Amino acid sequence: SSTRCPISTRLPERGHEKTSILGLGLSLIWIRYRSKMGLDSLPSESSNDLDEQIAQLMECKPLSEQQVRVLCEKAREILMEESNVQPVKSPVTICGDIHGQFHDLAELFRIGGKCPDTNYLFMGDYVDRGYYSVETVTLLVALKVRHPQRITILRGNHESRQITQVYGFYDECLRKYGNANVWKIFTDLFDYFPLTALVESEIFCLHGGLSPSIETLDSIRNFDRVQEVPHEGPMCDLLWSDPDDRCGWGISPRGAGYTFGQDISDQFNNTNNLKLIARAHQLVMDGFNWAHEQKVVTIFSAPNYCYRCGNMASILEVDDCKSHTFIQFEPAPRRGEPDVTRRTPDYFL
Repeated sequence: SSTRCPISTRLPERGHEKTSILGLGLSLIWIRYRSKMGLDSLPSESSNDLDEQIAQLMECKPLSEQQVRVLCEKAREILMEESNVQPVKSPVTICGDIHGQFHDLAELFRIGGKCPDTNYLFMGDYVDRGYYSVETVTLLVALKVRHPQRITILRGNHESRQITQVYGFYDECLRKYGNANVWKIFTDLFDYFPLTALVESEIFCLHGGLSPSIETLDSIRNFDRVQEVPHEGPMCDLLWSDPDDRCGWGISPRGAGYTFGQDISDQFNNTNNLKLIARAHQLVMDGFNWAHEQKVVTIFSAPNYCYRCGNMASILEVDDCKSHTFIQFEPAPRRGEPDVTRRTPDYFL
């Protein structure tokens, strides 16, 4: 539903041609300026509607199915223009898994700063396991549409049709909307989420980890990412792999992706002139965990994961000078979570 400027065959009236061209030129300059400065070029009426929807979502109240449909159409137009290795400028705050823990996401914004005041990069897994996957992912997508230059949302292994049918998002959509339409709208949108991001050409950010099929960032840039997460192959590995204390490549206990040792991450960082790999995907009790002599870091942003793990959460602030600061936080006060029976997973995805 891209907006196109209608082509007119009428010649401009004499005396108005220069004015029209000047006006168009100034408009283009203004649009470029707003884009460069991270400002939005949405029409004011559209911005007002979005601001109202964001305010509603911040109260943990879901949007209507039609509002979700329109929002995701706008988001798709933005996301399809982004790269598989999306460039991000500092300062930026990097976040890990959220998993439908909406009130903890609100706490994250309270501690880290509101968007667009703070530039955010989220590394996937917005849905499943928590009670508020619908509100969580809708809010993040709404912020992306409202402030496209101020928030980057990567794909995690849970942004998948198959995984969400097992771990909660599908059932939550049925419960809250009475049908699977919103689930389908979002899972279709997930196909467009960027796979990785690159902060100031130095910090490589992704949900899972490395792949034996990938040596360079350019090879990632050449993927056709608009598809369901495959069961195997390089795209799968980026969303499923984990760092390991053992050298080399290993078989992952998850059943997808690989484990990779320090020799692998060192080689990848050297080849691509990287200083750090930042990733999520694993529960770490302090909210962050260094590996491979501080060349790989895991960031996890869902405190007291599954409302029972007792872990801290963290976010990573990268400032203008590219120095790193971790901010840890505890769960937000609980507000009468719904009595929903959850099967205990065999292992953490």
